[in-house]
Amino acid sequence: MTPSQLSLVLPRVVITGGAGFVGASLCERFLADGWQVLAIDNLCTGRHSNIAHLLDNPNFELRIADVTEPFSVAGPVAAVLHFASPASPLDYMAMPIQTLKTCAHGTFNGLEVAREKNAKFLMASTSEIYGDPLEHPQREDYWGNVSSTGPRSVYDEAKRYSEAATMAYQRTYGVDTRIIRIFNTYGPRMKPRDGRVITAFLVQSLLGEPFTVFGDGRQTRSFCYVDDLVDGVVKVLHSGDHLPYNLGNPVEVTILELIDQVQQLVGPQQVTFLPLPQDDPTRRQPDISRARSHLGWEPKISLQKGLVRTLAGLRATLAAAASPR
Repeated sequence: MTPSQLSLVLPRVVITGGAGFVGASLCERFLADGWQVLAIDNLCTGRHSNIAHLLDNPNFELRIADVTEPFSVAGPVAAVLHFASPASPLDYMAMPIQTLKTCAHGTFNGLEVAREKNAKFLMASTSEIYGDPLEHPQREDYWGNVSSTGPRSVYDEAKRYSEAATMAYQRTYGVDTRIIRIFNTYGPRMKPRDGRVITAFLVQSLLGEPFTVFGDGRQTRSFCYVDDLVDGVVKVLHSGDHLPYNLGNPVEVTILELIDQVQQLVGPQQVTFLPLPQDDPTRRQPDISRARSHLGWEPKISLQKGLVRTLAGLRATLAAAASPR
């Protein structure tokens, strides 16, 4: 059977934001699992280099397009995964309107494709919908503590709206929808200066710069390696139901503890403390009981092992950027 004939019998997935940090890993996973993949990305935060190695695969297609505009897909589609959106604070605060439109218009446009194709639709939401939580750890039935007018609202409230749109399509049209709430995720394809704490510390360590800590460093995060997240996404798509699933690592780590882990890899380094940004959450830890009981999913890769892999990826990225062309 030729590759073109083989592609006719493979299921097809559309991944918006497919050139992003998580999106590119999803493209790889679905290709490895025997799917055709259509990645749609306008490259405003995604990078062509994330998926360049996939372009020769006959079952992979990259479409450079903005999902805030209606789009169509020829032929059958089994699933639509909506991962398009600026996701780091530096990006969504620099592109507030684009972020709001991607989470509003982009979600509706993806849902329309899923409705037309009778396909599953998976919405990539975020732990940020919980805001600065008053409950700890955060369960999926917690409604959150979010400022609708603060600087982070362009992302937090946009994702809450995306969830509402997704549920509306499920209730109104019977679209087979899924919602995942992604907690802090990290891995080798992250951009070096994306404003996230793990990349900040690792890049600062590689460049010999002081670690910059916002606040006193006692605020907590829960860090999930990207491969574990991708496993969770696949399980939710195939086996989940319509209600949200937290996907993240339930091991709570303070920022100062994260610095200790990084310094075990790179050696001691000076720390500079800066004011905590407005509306920055002080605690973040997922309750993943639902994913454990429904899907048999939980993270497997330790923070130390994930940091080693991420450090190697960032080192290669910085070296490539510094090499003469």
